[in-house]
Amino acid sequence: MTLPTQSFTPDAPCPLDGIRVVDLSRLVAGNAVSSQLADFGAEVLKIEDPQRGDPLRAWQTAGVSLHWKLYARNKKSVALSLRDPRGRDLLLDLAASSEVLIENFRPGTLENMGLGPDVLFARNPRLVIVRVSGWGQEGPYRDRPGFGTLVESMSGYAARTGFPDREPVLPPTALADMVAGLYGAFAVMVALRRVEVEGGGGQVIDLPLLDPLFSFIAVEAPIYRLTGEVRPRTGSRSDITTPRNVFRTKEGRYIGISASIQAMAERLFRAIGRPDMIDDPCFRTNSDRVRNAEACEAPIAQFIAARTLDENMAVFAAAEITAAPVYDIDQFLADPHVLERGIVVDVPDAETGRIAMHNVIPRLADTPGRLRRPAPRLGEHTAEILGQFGIDRPALDALARDGVIGLGET
Repeated sequence: MTLPTQSFTPDAPCPLDGIRVVDLSRLVAGNAVSSQLADFGAEVLKIEDPQRGDPLRAWQTAGVSLHWKLYARNKKSVALSLRDPRGRDLLLDLAASSEVLIENFRPGTLENMGLGPDVLFARNPRLVIVRVSGWGQEGPYRDRPGFGTLVESMSGYAARTGFPDREPVLPPTALADMVAGLYGAFAVMVALRRVEVEGGGGQVIDLPLLDPLFSFIAVEAPIYRLTGEVRPRTGSRSDITTPRNVFRTKEGRYIGISASIQAMAERLFRAIGRPDMIDDPCFRTNSDRVRNAEACEAPIAQFIAARTLDENMAVFAAAEITAAPVYDIDQFLADPHVLERGIVVDVPDAETGRIAMHNVIPRLADTPGRLRRPAPRLGEHTAEILGQFGIDRPALDALARDGVIGLGET
């Protein structure tokens, strides 16, 4: 398997050139916000503790900080201790020269450090402040720890995931963090439009993990209010449309099918040699099929089980059925569509030689984002950025000796 290769292009123009983001966050959610902005050209300054750095650096696979390399691409690292008043003063200078600040401390922590929104707005009235937390800046749970796993549990997402006779299933990825990150990046652009186009001031964006993830299952609320039903887990089957499921092939692989409109269901019935199902009162409408989901999907499963994945896909492609193979990561990376579109690319990496990472998302025809630089070493850009405020080398060295900054020199 050979992925498309791509080099970093540090000088390539991007649509968010000129936007500076100060990112105080740690781990995934805040980094997801700033990653979207960085991929489209914003200068993201990762403010990291000089001794420990972002805890994301400690998430390692085979001794390599792959999560850091992915989430910190296109960013700059400024190692700065906020426990020291001199570090806080330097942060205020950075905030004064920036358009966006992102933080994910527990609510109230920023205020206790003397860096609350009132202080930041006094230095920069046009600053957009993103406050990431588990539960939000207000409410009875505001002071609780708020990792994504807790939100995935409480939001109702896990309760709807999995099979009815087994335990709820948590997602294997940082889903709540990533969903919040995407909402957060969108909110930043809305807030910046107010500043840049309407001439307004900055504002605070309250970005909990809970609210965005709940939006993924938000239809559960009106369904419950209308019917009084708490819907059970359904595995891969849908309780809104049928047929919709994964089906096992002859050699033990799987195919996902969603015949969620009437014409597609009829096409599928014909393709498996069961046109009689079209007029069968048990399967005639979508509501009929949902009520009789097991009986509806049984002949589909039988048809697929008698054929290999390739044989099934040939039938479904010819009949234009909405079906796709269920891929593992190795199969996804080898797929010709994935390769031709460059969805995943190999980029240079000083530690491993090359590293695979997803390309910039989404794709804009005229103002695309770019992979401009690899994830930085801890404090790699401290001298560059602080030097912009007239701090000379002896002063930087003195601050480094006192533990206020880290210079990231090897």
